[in-house]
Amino acid sequence: MAERDEEAVRRFVEQLAMTLSDLGFPRMPARVLGALTCAEDGVMTAAQLGEWLGVSPAAASDAVRYLVQVGLVLREPVPGSRSTRYRSVSNSWYVASVAKGGVYKVVADVMAEGVSAVGADSAAGARLTEMTEFFVFLQDEIAALVAKWQATRANRP
Repeated sequence: MAERDEEAVRRFVEQLAMTLSDLGFPRMPARVLGALTCAEDGVMTAAQLGEWLGVSPAAASDAVRYLVQVGLVLREPVPGSRSTRYRSVSNSWYVASVAKGGVYKVVADVMAEGVSAVGADSAAGARLTEMTEFFVFLQDEIAALVAKWQATRANRP
């Protein structure tokens, strides 16, 4: 087993956070998600996260609160303690977030409201209708890809 390079891990977590941030994901939750994903057991307390990331436990706590709300992290008690630890949902948090989030369906629903607002028979309505159909298509395709990925993963040795 290769020895873990903590400095390389930290650089990776920061690069991941920057990349996710550039895509619209909040930076501190992205850093926490990276840290939890790279933790050997996938579990840390807010104090451990704060220490590892070089931020206050309160900043780490706010970030994990966001991650819990979006379903990427689980909150669990520390046995024999009053503290809480946070666990990365699974090795496939990215699959769960895409499948459960229905992000494209949400966008399609908003676009459909726009069709109603501008009128389906207008040029704007036609554009919005096409956008609505596109986002529904994407959501269906993402769901199919997630199912395919889960089947592929289940069949791995």
